[in-house]
Amino acid sequence: MATTLEPIEASMATPETSVKYVYSFGGGKAEGNGKMKDVLGGKGAGLAEMTNVGLPVPPGFTIQTEACREYMKGGKTSTAVQKEMLAALKQLEELRGKKLGAPSDPLLVSVRSGAKFSMPGMMDTILNLGLNDQSVKGLAERSHNERFAYDSYRRLIQMFGNVVLDIEKSEFEEVFDGKKHQRKVKLDTDLTAKDLQEVIEGYKKLVKKHTKRDFPQDAVEQLSMARDAVFRSWNNDRAKHYRRMNNIDDAIGTAVNVQSMVFGNLGDTSGTGVGFTRNPATGAKEFYGEFLMNAQGEDVVSGIRTPVPIIGLQEIMPHVYEQLRAITTKMENHYRDMQDFEFTIEDGQLFMLQTRNGKRTGRAAVRVAIQMVEEGLISKEDAVMRVEAIQLNDFLVPSLEEKGVKIEVLSKGLPASPGAAVGQIVFSADEAVAKVQKDKAAQVILVRGETTPEDIHGMEVAAGILTSRGGMTSHAAVVTRGMGKCCVAGAGEIEVDEKKREMRVKGKVLKAGDWISLDGISGRVINGKLNTNPARTDDPELMKFMSWAEPFRKMGVRANADIPRDAKQAAAFGAEGIGLCRTEHMFFAEDRIGHMREMILADNEKDRRAALKKLLPMQRSDFAGLFTALDGYPITIRTIDPPLHEFLPKREDLMVQIAQLEITKPKSPKLKELRHLLSRVEQLHEQNPMLGHRGCRLGITYPEITEMQARAIFEAAVQVTKKGIKAKPEVMIPLTTSLKEMKNQADIVRRVAAEVFEEKGVKVEYMVGTMIELPRAAVVADEIAKEAEFFSFGTNDLTQTTFGFSRDDVGKILPTYFELGILKQDPFAQLDQEGVGQLVKMACEKGRSTRPKLKLGICGEHGGDPSSVEFCARVGLNYVSCSPFRVLIARLAAAQAGLAEKTGSAEAGRSK
Repeated sequence: MATTLEPIEASMATPETSVKYVYSFGGGKAEGNGKMKDVLGGKGAGLAEMTNVGLPVPPGFTIQTEACREYMKGGKTSTAVQKEMLAALKQLEELRGKKLGAPSDPLLVSVRSGAKFSMPGMMDTILNLGLNDQSVKGLAERSHNERFAYDSYRRLIQMFGNVVLDIEKSEFEEVFDGKKHQRKVKLDTDLTAKDLQEVIEGYKKLVKKHTKRDFPQDAVEQLSMARDAVFRSWNNDRAKHYRRMNNIDDAIGTAVNVQSMVFGNLGDTSGTGVGFTRNPATGAKEFYGEFLMNAQGEDVVSGIRTPVPIIGLQEIMPHVYEQLRAITTKMENHYRDMQDFEFTIEDGQLFMLQTRNGKRTGRAAVRVAIQMVEEGLISKEDAVMRVEAIQLNDFLVPSLEEKGVKIEVLSKGLPASPGAAVGQIVFSADEAVAKVQKDKAAQVILVRGETTPEDIHGMEVAAGILTSRGGMTSHAAVVTRGMGKCCVAGAGEIEVDEKKREMRVKGKVLKAGDWISLDGISGRVINGKLNTNPARTDDPELMKFMSWAEPFRKMGVRANADIPRDAKQAAAFGAEGIGLCRTEHMFFAEDRIGHMREMILADNEKDRRAALKKLLPMQRSDFAGLFTALDGYPITIRTIDPPLHEFLPKREDLMVQIAQLEITKPKSPKLKELRHLLSRVEQLHEQNPMLGHRGCRLGITYPEITEMQARAIFEAAVQVTKKGIKAKPEVMIPLTTSLKEMKNQADIVRRVAAEVFEEKGVKVEYMVGTMIELPRAAVVADEIAKEAEFFSFGTNDLTQTTFGFSRDDVGKILPTYFELGILKQDPFAQLDQEGVGQLVKMACEKGRSTRPKLKLGICGEHGGDPSSVEFCARVGLNYVSCSPFRVLIARLAAAQAGLAEKTGSAEAGRSK
């Protein structure tokens, strides 16, 4: 629903504080500086700093983040903010010698968002503010370019209508495209000034239709409404989604930057561009970016036009190019980080519009950090904190397997973000999300003409992104690099028809659901479904970087692994042992599930022991393989923890088989066997198996199972020890809630260990501990620690039982919870520090009050999440354990936690 045009005075609230709300910059001095990101936002702090160091920055002012927070609380802007904004506007008008909205030679401004942390494209911008029916004539006269003036006015009404008045972009596009169709032209630039005047009239009718008022002609009213709209955009869906993805606090709000407009679309001596002081995809030390002549900034970043590499500016305007190189080098040295900058050239004069620490891929982040240490710009400590731990995923991205495969290259675009992606084509973000929600294993490639910030939810779930328009600094490129996803942008040969849900290239038509493969290193778009090769982890730059990080790491990092292959992979990533070996996974193999079923189906101890005797040598071989793969490292082996029915056929399948045999072969011996099996399945059936006969309860009911597993562990340990391999078993009892449960199972393990050592004449060191995965276990941890020599927090189940969420079904609930702000993150992906985390902290403190040297670890999925790792370090855990492919991330996160503790700052040297 559109926003109604209301008198500004009616929307003013009474001032509540005496804080300074507005900070001016211009004329070589600024009221703020680069350290004021909390107050001015990243963009505002950057503008202030650039002004203070003498760069050519168009003057303006920043309305600080506190004004946004107040607006979000009360839905109104205070009179204090309005008063300070008008005073700053007057100062800006005096500095420029122009008046906002004046009929002749008007001052025009841009209104942009700018939070503390970079959120590219997620909030809203309005350009050319101050134009109206009269001032557009003054702009035409001053610029000697009537077409430019009316195009600027057209853009203002469209942006203002969408951002401030909440009118769909498509309605404006329909008017604009209708005029192009009427004039039989393809390009926007083919429309004349008269055509644009007619477009403006169509736009104004749209505004009147939706708001019941004319487009505002008062420039101050435009400014006030635009400011409030930017505040509101802090809570638009894409901004909230981006903050959740990047763990940015919803409460910090955004600043609003009002800046004097400079125009890159005045003609052939004007232009605009964006760039980086180093290559953001590879980290190479090269001047990198794109520009367009006779264009405004939105034309470059939106992907509507495919821009030109920035090196081309050297030929068109060599003096501007050299000036830009000198300025950006100065900025990088000043900020001691790779810069992402925006610039405009107006009639041959260069203006710097923005600089900020640039988004980059993980590989680029590591390379730039190393380069800057070697150049003397930063210390090794700074370098370690510069790379976000999650970015190390980029070293694990796959490449396409092309050997022996006939490749059909459909097109080649720009390699905007590295790696390889293989998936089925989808043409909308909603389609991508729906497909993945239906099948979590689905692989999709989001194909668009160009992406927009509204696509963020689809980009998050897609394996890769392909666009037919846009360059290396387009929205798709910047956002996917930050996500660490593969992206090929600007594949101009491809025609994307999102309405028909098809793409056409070289006479071939591909529809939604067809498979394509993307190569984010070469930019190739390949027809069909290729296989991928895993990444190599012996990258010399990664190894150098990690060698700098390791001395700061105090906390161990292990891996969750059940088979020797995974254990070896984990060791290659630097894992220092196994924190969770799930023994139940070993019983699903084809050669042993029959024996497992035989054990389950047995209705007496003798038959159970007979079946377990067959499983013993298999388990012993499994454990010997793990001990050999991790010679000298500890291995935490959890005794069996499944609901038993998981090993049996499904009840419904058995009933169908029985029904068929009753008709076709009623005297078959198989029928009697199936009926017995069905009876046992029904006996074992549980209404809630996740809280049923599993964990230590299974070992207590059937102690012979724990005995068999303990014997397999210790016989394997003795076996490899005799071969000179050092075994360090840690036997973990799952799902305990009391000292008596723990003692019951620990007694069995210790008794069997003593028996094996006596039989074999060899002893090995071992520990017996428990998995803390139920709230009661955390509450009585001091009691359990009387028997347990270590705790390993199973935060998957601890989260499930603390929240009362089913981790298998919570996906149906989370989207609504995210939308309503009830939850910020999926608690199964990022540890809930306020609730589950407090149980962990309590259990640590209570456990060590009984056993001061109690070993503490975590083996839930949270062990590979950087923020969760930092929490684990803070509460004193000895190690974290995660999947093998998250070991690198956990190692860096643990090193950063150690460095933060050493420096006393969790953000020491880090660029968000």
